[in-house]
Amino acid sequence: MKRSIYLVAMSLLLSATVMSCGQKSPFPGYKPTGTGLYYKEIVKGTGEQLQIGDVIKVRLAYYVNDSLLFTTDNLPEAAYDQVRESIFQGDVYEGFRMMHVGDSMSFMINADSVFRKQFRAPIIPEYITPDAFLRWEVIVDEAMTEEAFQQKRMEEAAALQQKANEEFDAFIAANGITETPQESGLVYVCTKKGKGPKPGYKQTVKVHYTGKLLDGTVFDSSLERGEPIEFELGVGHVIPGWDEGIALMSKGEKGILYIPSNLAYGPRQAGELIKPYSNLMFEVELVDFYTPKE
Repeated sequence: MKRSIYLVAMSLLLSATVMSCGQKSPFPGYKPTGTGLYYKEIVKGTGEQLQIGDVIKVRLAYYVNDSLLFTTDNLPEAAYDQVRESIFQGDVYEGFRMMHVGDSMSFMINADSVFRKQFRAPIIPEYITPDAFLRWEVIVDEAMTEEAFQQKRMEEAAALQQKANEEFDAFIAANGITETPQESGLVYVCTKKGKGPKPGYKQTVKVHYTGKLLDGTVFDSSLERGEPIEFELGVGHVIPGWDEGIALMSKGEKGILYIPSNLAYGPRQAGELIKPYSNLMFEVELVDFYTPKE
């Protein structure tokens, strides 16, 4: 009796193994993992296999019905992601965990699950049907620990800030600007003296301005709108270079603020024209200032 049960069990196990190995893929050239993910190796890398927690420098694109939905090629800088536990069976993170540094692989992943569970999209596009698949093309260029990634980002940021500082100093020298910089690095050139006291902390100032990149490109101007900007001084409603610079002026005064990037938007992009680590200059006029009523 025991031998009979054993033989039946072995028969079932072998049948299951054969069925699993013989599972067919609906996508030519792709192999199934058994979780709903289908994969195809394009280039075999020689690096270490990716582990949960690794931060990876990755190039990827995904398509539906051969229509491109997204590609990291359109991003302004390199893309990074972190290898993690799967959000759902057969997702891209399962694919990442199959890869090595240097690998190029293609994955077919259920599109409905991607939008609902990974992207958490409030509305699923009409072209994403329950049986639709996204084709992900993935290349892993680099992998590192999270600590190493943070250190790398800090070093990259420091190098970019140093380059911006050097460009600012070179611009000031090349344009014959001899005014002594403020302790912060801000340079203020008065072009028309004002009269009376200077605005103080939390006073409301009215300022006309034209903002430019150091190459002269205008990115904003209150003069074009015909109305000065108003803000409370010194409380962080504007970039630090403005809070400091406008406080140096008297009513009716005009001047130019040369603002190093660390006193502007730093590593952030602001609009289309102001890239990360941009040094800026503003032609400004302090039209008026007053103390708001309580």
